[in-house]
Amino acid sequence: MSTDEPGRLAARRPALEARAAILRAVRRWFEGEGFLEVETPARVAAPGQEVHLEAIEATEPRRPRRWLITSPEYHMKRLVAGGFPRIVQLGKAWRGDERGPHHQPEFTIVEWYRADAPLEKIAADCEALVRVAVTAAAGAGWPPPAPDLPSVFERTTVSALFHHHLGVAIDGGESVGQLAVKLRAAGVDAGSAQEWDDLFFQAFLDRIEPALAVAPPTFVFDWPAPLGALARRKASDCRLVERFELYAGGLELANAFGELTDAVEQRRRFVDEAAVRAARGRTVYPLDEQLLAALPRMPPTSGVALGFDRLVMFALRVAEIRDVLAFADDEA
Repeated sequence: MSTDEPGRLAARRPALEARAAILRAVRRWFEGEGFLEVETPARVAAPGQEVHLEAIEATEPRRPRRWLITSPEYHMKRLVAGGFPRIVQLGKAWRGDERGPHHQPEFTIVEWYRADAPLEKIAADCEALVRVAVTAAAGAGWPPPAPDLPSVFERTTVSALFHHHLGVAIDGGESVGQLAVKLRAAGVDAGSAQEWDDLFFQAFLDRIEPALAVAPPTFVFDWPAPLGALARRKASDCRLVERFELYAGGLELANAFGELTDAVEQRRRFVDEAAVRAARGRTVYPLDEQLLAALPRMPPTSGVALGFDRLVMFALRVAEIRDVLAFADDEA
């Protein structure tokens, strides 16, 4: 124990008590909505191919390779495909190389799925949970003022944000070169970025996230197809996918998909992402064949991953994630 640990833990006690109250309230809300709380493996053979996520290896000696989950998504989708239409999981996930005011390599995630429900229903869930968290924090004695919550959260699109803040049209159908030209014309310094996603996120981080940080809680819908990951394409515009992110108080709280259930399309995306990972010198993980086999049995479904630690940060108006944890990564 470091000499200052007792004082540090005592200082964090009010936040930890509020966190516990929020956790209880979140569980009660899901019970009231008829969700089944599930637990899925934390150590898996296929942690996911998303280009910007790094899994942490957790292999036993002389055993097949395993990684800690970056989210419980794959196994939860297998449960939905197996006849579990409304499920939630509250537990740990891990992502390598993620440290900062809003990031820890080990964090708590709330992930849930609704079969036969539109993405807007998941947005309504997220809005309800933010209100639940703020109310629970106040009930646990966390001092006012509470975060100011509008009667209805803002809703916008990626295209609208790029048009408003950069004066350019982004629809996901651009080539890398076309996107680079558009962003340079808008004054975005893309540096050495050479890929579509890197160019996009450079602009998003530089020009859009600062505006979202001072806006009311906002859902950002309709993401370009190159950023689709496991989301299905919009029926009205195949250049876009059914996806939203929720931003509140300078935090990205949640990432939601209208889930892709086309196994052929999902395999193609996995293979493409694996190729990009290899080209960038990142670890290439095995494809999850069990997930691909389950997708054809999965009903139309919407799902979301919400960062519980960040939800607590928002409710308590705390700027550093470590201040809502008993032990941050460098204190463990």
